[in-house]
Amino acid sequence: MFKVVSIDADRFPPTVEWEILAEVGADLVAVQCQGEEEVIRHTKDADAILASLTPLTRHIMGSWSKMKVIARYGIGVDSIDLQAATDNGIYVTNVPDFCYDEVSDTALSLILAVTRKVVAMHQLVKQRIYDRGRAYPIYKLRGKTLGLVAFGRIAQAVAKKAMAFGFRILAYDPYLKTENPVDLSVEFVALEDLLMRSDVVSLHTPLTAETRHMISHPQLRMMKPTAFLINTARGPVVDQQALYLALKEGWIAGAGLDVLEKEPPHPQDPLLDLDNVVFTPHYASYSEEAYQEVRAKAARQVAQVLRGEIPTCLINREVLNKKRAERGEKYEDIG
Repeated sequence: MFKVVSIDADRFPPTVEWEILAEVGADLVAVQCQGEEEVIRHTKDADAILASLTPLTRHIMGSWSKMKVIARYGIGVDSIDLQAATDNGIYVTNVPDFCYDEVSDTALSLILAVTRKVVAMHQLVKQRIYDRGRAYPIYKLRGKTLGLVAFGRIAQAVAKKAMAFGFRILAYDPYLKTENPVDLSVEFVALEDLLMRSDVVSLHTPLTAETRHMISHPQLRMMKPTAFLINTARGPVVDQQALYLALKEGWIAGAGLDVLEKEPPHPQDPLLDLDNVVFTPHYASYSEEAYQEVRAKAARQVAQVLRGEIPTCLINREVLNKKRAERGEKYEDIG
């Protein structure tokens, strides 16, 4: 019997996974791991892992004796050392069509909340202060420019929805193979141009070595003093100390943040004291429907591997050539 360990059971307590994995003779163990040694203790003899936010490092992978696949509940795989997984011959999978509507809806919610000052007005009314003058100034959205940093499926969903509010759309994405992959009226520009022209900048890039702190002091200085920054991607894409300074000193008007560099934030983090920021607790991906779907799709990837198949949503395709080499077969072009 195969052993599969779900190491983020607090975030994704298994539901449909039991039945899917039982079909391939797999026993599922659900735990919530804290730290490398706890992950090692629970997974050293496992055949597969279902993971969410817990980091999976080279040190952890060195303890595994028969691991075949790491299946990520979600799109991003920045919590997994991909090179180490490839070196150890381990498949890494994701669910690339997860939560488009949920994250794009959250991005639009944050845009509306910060530009219309919804949260600030709500707090005043709760304090029995019924004074719309406290909201001044607010500017209309129609005709304003929304800049999307990265233009994957979630950003494309944001663009479609934002057009209904009358936004003009700019996008920056150096990795697109075609300038406009969808039938949308979007202008593709350099990052600097996007930052200078946009009234709202919404971040949708994955976290990589290249994108870590891609928004820092120079980039925030380029933005309009009336502009807003929205981040539903990954916290470390933004230099949080630089963002605090920009918000405190009025380089930009405000921000809507679903993600932070450190999660949960330190209770004394000064960013939490600012009135021109709306926070949500890294929940943008959540809906009951999306979380059920991602559970099933991640588990099916594991089931594929345990049946001896190549998983459909394989991230580290370089592992295929490693496996071919181990079998004495020729390398193939996997680009």
